Amino acid sequence: MPVLNRIAGYAAEMTGWRRHLHQHPELGYDCHETAAFIAARLAEFGVDEIHPGIAKTGLVAILNGQGPGGTIGLRADMDALPMVEVTGLPHASTIPGRMHACGHDGHVTMLLGAAKYLAETRNFSGRVALIFQPAEEDGGGGEVMVREGIMDRFGIDQVYGLHNEPAIAFGMFHCTPGALAAAVDTLHVTVRGQGGHGATPHVCVDPIVAALAMIAAVQTILSRNLDAAAQAVISVTQVNAGSASNIIPEAASFVATIRSFDGAVQAMFKRRLSEIVEGTALAYGVQAEMVYEAGYPATVNHAANAAFATDIAREIAGPDAVNDDCPRKMWSEDFSYMLQARPGAFLLLGQGAGPGLHNPGYDFNDEVAPVGASFFARLVERAQPLALGGGKD
Repeated sequence: MPVLNRIAGYAAEMTGWRRHLHQHPELGYDCHETAAFIAARLAEFGVDEIHPGIAKTGLVAILNGQGPGGTIGLRADMDALPMVEVTGLPHASTIPGRMHACGHDGHVTMLLGAAKYLAETRNFSGRVALIFQPAEEDGGGGEVMVREGIMDRFGIDQVYGLHNEPAIAFGMFHCTPGALAAAVDTLHVTVRGQGGHGATPHVCVDPIVAALAMIAAVQTILSRNLDAAAQAVISVTQVNAGSASNIIPEAASFVATIRSFDGAVQAMFKRRLSEIVEGTALAYGVQAEMVYEAGYPATVNHAANAAFATDIAREIAGPDAVNDDCPRKMWSEDFSYMLQARPGAFLLLGQGAGPGLHNPGYDFNDEVAPVGASFFARLVERAQPLALGGGKD
């Protein structure tokens, strides 16, 4: 089964929705206009319930099927990034310093397309919960929506999400059971010594030398404390110290990002980093403060749901356009919180060659929207089928 014919008929309309959203990007939890646009479309489609104001600007809409059954959740994130767009396209961002550089405008559009189809056809039992989430890029809106009780409030039994991926061929789906995207943690270290003139370092306590020793030691964690077959990354991304060429500063600081897939590996990183910072500070006679900031957990697909979702993807894209054992990704995704709360799966949908995610030249490929919408729609129909003889064409 290729793209659903009825959804293919929405293609021009979906492009209009997506480009409107692209022109009006909003950040974090401040997705007021985006949420209003989504709610207006859902009302036009005739959804049964719209519940706004979840996680500030998120919303959940309910579609009732024909007959009793469970509730399946479908999620789209809707926030943009604080970046300057350089595409020069007619539908480029109209707000300086903001752009949809991760395709969340496309994710919203795909879920709206599925919602329109499902509202028209109702070829499913039970209910569908359409989840539109703010603050995926920064702020953990997924966690907040779960904490505010959407799973219990709407009786959601299972939950699914899609993310576009320019590095994957157009229309191809990638998924894997278990961890798909990494947990991300952030290390902040401040080293305090005694400043003074650069000509007399012997009467100073140099925080720069101590910080650099810590940074060098941090790089040995992967090679000397972790099995070579395990997957993890630690990268020092900021180093700050000093204000003049002839002054040894009072303090130096550095920041690192840590990516992993396993809780035991996370715990090892935290322990070893603490040992390195404390031990190096003692050796160099400085004071050091370490803050280990836990971020989004790993996005872990439930095996049975991943297998079911990739089966649906094969119906839509064809058997040769699905990789059900794709490599793990070192980026993070706050859909992880929803997968901690309920069984489900997260998939990647290829949009073909072009600038990558979080690139100022990126733009979502509108031609892939009907593919994603068809996937969502067919997922509902297969997960919650009507009783024999039910439904309507």
